[in-house]
Amino acid sequence: MTRPVDDVALAEALDPLVLAVDIGSTASRGGVYDAAGRPVTGLRHKVPHAFTVSPAGASVIDPDQVVAEVEQILDAVTADRALGTRLAGVAMDTFAASLIAVDADGRPLTPCLTYADSRCAGEVATLRAELDERAVQQRTGTRIHTSYHAPRLRWLARTEPRTFAAAAGWWSLGEYVYRRLIGVNAAGTSTAAWTGLLDRRTGDLDADLLAAVGVRAEQFSPVHDLADTVDPTRTPRWPALAGARWFPVITDGFASNVGAGATDPTVLAAATATSGALRVLLAGPAEPLPFGMWNYRVDGDRTLLGGALNDVGRAISWAQSTLRLDRDPGATLAADPSSATPLVLPYLTGERAPGWAADAHAVITGVTAATDAAALYRGTVEGIALTYARVATELGPAAPEVGQVVASGRVSNDQPAWLQVLADVLERPVTHVTLKRSTLRGTALLALGVLAPDVPRAPRATGDTYEPVASRAAYYAERRARFDEAYGAVVRR
Repeated sequence: MTRPVDDVALAEALDPLVLAVDIGSTASRGGVYDAAGRPVTGLRHKVPHAFTVSPAGASVIDPDQVVAEVEQILDAVTADRALGTRLAGVAMDTFAASLIAVDADGRPLTPCLTYADSRCAGEVATLRAELDERAVQQRTGTRIHTSYHAPRLRWLARTEPRTFAAAAGWWSLGEYVYRRLIGVNAAGTSTAAWTGLLDRRTGDLDADLLAAVGVRAEQFSPVHDLADTVDPTRTPRWPALAGARWFPVITDGFASNVGAGATDPTVLAAATATSGALRVLLAGPAEPLPFGMWNYRVDGDRTLLGGALNDVGRAISWAQSTLRLDRDPGATLAADPSSATPLVLPYLTGERAPGWAADAHAVITGVTAATDAAALYRGTVEGIALTYARVATELGPAAPEVGQVVASGRVSNDQPAWLQVLADVLERPVTHVTLKRSTLRGTALLALGVLAPDVPRAPRATGDTYEPVASRAAYYAERRARFDEAYGAVVRR
């Protein structure tokens, strides 16, 4: 266990300072960090937001709304005149796999489609029939799935042909924000990789996949590695940023691993926010690449191997609000497992890893007249943990050096007792990284790696390490077998 990373007063902060922005699923956040990676007291701001969703599978957000949120953040954190010109860099991460069609002037023709938008499920089936999905995955590191651009572009061509024809560019949310703020078209390598269109070995857009969906390479922004900072073509209106270097926008998954301290092949990070993931940072492309995993190129010599879950915090929040628990959820999770607990396949917005069934729905089995709200809640959390375990099983052969699992994010901070369930299911210790805003800090740390590579960083904050309870192994092995059986019968028919 290590102590929290303390805030530091501006007068005591080590230069250079970095302003980091994190555009997540539930809010946009920003804050200033010093060269040691410590948040600067009082220089932080948050603007909540929510995706607009529909039963048909839509999951979108207004990109201009997000621009306004980022402007509000920059206004708030640069208002202190004592900052002067100490800010040496601006770095931003966003939720991954976002898509906006823009016209020749860079104005949006569509809302921002998020990673959870599943309306292109029909196009997934069509493309899987037309293309060799295994070959596509070996080149790009990604499956053909609703989370990625290829089926979305096909869907837009079918459902909005005029918009598709009028599109001069296909941008991520971060690219759109940068264009509005500083007039630059640029995508970080990880941002480009999460489109599902980037070759994980060469860093070039995949020509065969572009041709298959009817788009051109010049419709996408230039790809920049992390150290390849961009020069504003429009002077930012914030005097405190006059001398700052602007780093290309990266994805939250890359930043989350760095913030959690999972920066080499020995540490497996469990992200536990609205969505979730298991990820490990490798020195090069994963060989072999398991069919259920992704492998994103994140800069010139590193890739991120793992698998993502759509519904972690989302499923837990749904269960809490729907079931209206009358007792502490922590006590429910800390209790010994019970065979009377319902089995839950927690797919509220479809499945990503490891099966990539975009049209999957949640399934609850084993409910009796004796089943109460606490048991249903416990079953939901167990179902989430079992989904992490399915990812871990497939990831394992491609990441043989993993010796430690760390968990970070809102769900683990709000409900740390759930990490005992996760440790029991994974049958390995799980260390809780207690640092709040770990993704935001990870974004700052990546920029500081360029601006101040020799300055020692403050250590990450960790809490308890949850050891698996050996006597529970048989229960979870049986539950995993039942999960797999139900999955095969209901999801993969």
